[in-house]
This record gives sequence, C-alpha cells and structure tokens, in this order.
Amino acid sequence: MKSQHLLIVLIAFLLFNCKQDAWQLHRIQGAQININDTLQPDADIEAFIKPYREHVNRDLDSMLSYAPETYSKSDGEFNTAIGNLFADAVYEQSNPVFLKRTGKNIDMVLLNHGGIRAIISKGPVTARTAFEIMPFENSIVVVGIKGSQVNELVKYLSKAKRAHPISKLHVVLNKDYEILEADISGVVIDTSKTYYVATNDYLYSGGDHMTFFQPEESLDVLDYKIRNALLDYFKTKDTINPVIDNRFIKLNK
Repeated sequence: MKSQHLLIVLIAFLLFNCKQDAWQLHRIQGAQININDTLQPDADIEAFIKPYREHVNRDLDSMLSYAPETYSKSDGEFNTAIGNLFADAVYEQSNPVFLKRTGKNIDMVLLNHGGIRAIISKGPVTARTAFEIMPFENSIVVVGIKGSQVNELVKYLSKAKRAHPISKLHVVLNKDYEILEADISGVVIDTSKTYYVATNDYLYSGGDHMTFFQPEESLDVLDYKIRNALLDYFKTKDTINPVIDNRFIKLNK
C-alpha cells in the first residue's frame, strides 16, 4: 500500500510539473485555385462515377408527362398558368394525405411566386423538370387559421400585387387594388371559422413577410416535399394543360 501511495504521489508530481509548450499562431497563408474548364478531369475518378451519373441522368430525364406549351411565372399579372398548376398540384396531392390523417379537407393553398425557379418547357415533362422548378427542400404543412387571418392573407395578396400561386381561393380587386370579392370555393370567408391552408414550411415561418399564419389554431406537417408532390402530380397526367384563369384578377374599373 505504501509503494502504491508513493507511486500516485510521483505521478501527480510529474503531471503538475511537466512543462507545457506554448503554441502561437504566426501566419496564415492561402491561395486561390480557379476551378474552370482548363482543369483536366481525373480519368480514374471519371470512370468510377460514370455509371452513377448515367443512372441518375436516366432517372431525371425519364418522361412523366407532356407540356403542349412553354409556361413561365411571368406570363400573367396576378395568376399564371405555371403558378396555378403549382398550387393545384399541391392541393390535389396533399389533400388525400390530410383527409386521411385528420378527417378534414384542405380549404385552400397559398405558395409564393418566388418559389417557382424555372419554366416548364414545351415537350416532355421529366423528373428533372420538377427539380428545376423546385430545387429547395421545402415541405408541405397545413395550417389551421381563423377566417380573420384569411382576410389578412387576402389583404397581403392585394398589396403584394404578385402572382403568388393560390388554389380554391378567389380574389377580385378593383382598379385601385382594393378587394371587391374574396371567397373560398365560392363561399364568402367567415371570420370565426377555422380554415385549413396548405403552404410550405418557409412561408409558415414568416417567409416573404407572410406573418398571418401565426398564431395558428393547428399545424399538421405532412412530411411531403413540394417537389415530390409535383413529381407525383406529373405522373398522373399524360399531358398537362395549365391555364391562366380568374382565381385572382384585377378589374380596370
């Protein structure tokens, strides 16, 4: 026991008396390396990734549907064909999920104009099309809000003067951008009723200054990405045929 005690004391003495080296940073150096087409690819790496690249490209370029025209988010002032397709696709694909989980239907959809990141070109609609339109990882959420908040949503649209994609909501403005009509599926908005609005997690959190979603009555996260909803929608259509309609319009009188 005495020898063990002496050994412990000796180790403690050595630990406390060991000299600690003082390290100091004297210099940081860096160099810029331009990555451009002058850099030669590594043949071994290219050979290794080639089958994976071909597999991914084959999946991305497989035809899901067909577009008879080219559709762009700049085609209309208050609603566009591509925006209407975007919102309708989210409704069509997410409502069955929400209904199965809650026994309720989604009342309307609101997305953001800036979330559409590409056109749909005339010709084959592929998985790559969906990734180009929606490169983000945003997911669908269904927010329960009072009709009074839906009215704030409508006011936001009237002031934004942009073709934010909507579905099931109908808005008419006068020449001064004042709200003349607003209804959901043809029924005037009831300020005391709870409406279930499908949107994305970014907008629910206040993105694009959409602060009317909170405080909410309820929140259902569907675990369903917007991009996946688009992919599933395209798979159900031999030919897409989105149009500009009267869901959000401004009168000139």
